[in-house]
Amino acid sequence: MTTRQDTDTARALRELEDGRPSVRLRAALAAGTTPDPRFVDKLIERCAVEPEFFVRDTLTWALTRHPASVTLPGLLRQVRSERAQARSQALHTLSKIGDRQAWPVITRALLSDADDEVARSAWRAAVVLVPEGGEPELAEVLATQLGRGGRETHLSLSRALVALGEAVLPALRAATTATDRRVRAHALATERLLRDPDAGFEFAIEEAKRVVALGGSGQEGR
Repeated sequence: MTTRQDTDTARALRELEDGRPSVRLRAALAAGTTPDPRFVDKLIERCAVEPEFFVRDTLTWALTRHPASVTLPGLLRQVRSERAQARSQALHTLSKIGDRQAWPVITRALLSDADDEVARSAWRAAVVLVPEGGEPELAEVLATQLGRGGRETHLSLSRALVALGEAVLPALRAATTATDRRVRAHALATERLLRDPDAGFEFAIEEAKRVVALGGSGQEGR
């Protein structure tokens, strides 16, 4: 006997692939409002290919409404996908779920992924999932990415490092003596944000650039 819920679930599964973003959004909302394990595979599949940001974000929300025991296996498989969006969105979803069982999937390769969106998602997931005591080692890996990309990538990495707290200081201070001026400036700006969260990234990075331009490393007077 087919129940009303069976009918609603079947309709939502179809609508997740509809050509209209508004219909896909409605279906994702339905999947999160009335969680059903039958949604999980399709939600994860859609995360990998969904072109609209606001629909992808709702797909992630819908997945967080399901038990982690049901969602984690599929998400962990997606983290290893060859498709960049699949990796990025799976990592984003893992950061929202926050289950530290997923920590082993956060590899150095992901934290330095060639795709900026994947790397940024990996940084955010890493600071949420890192086991207690693992912060210094994570900070050392993240510090290898200082100076990478443009403003948004710089800001994402700085936020991830700042979220780790005082454990990042040795890695940041080592980076302030790097030969690459961009790395030195980024390290100085991140350290400033750690000390003064209200400074703002733009102010911190411009101040850091001035220090580097004058030949300093920010270590003077420490």
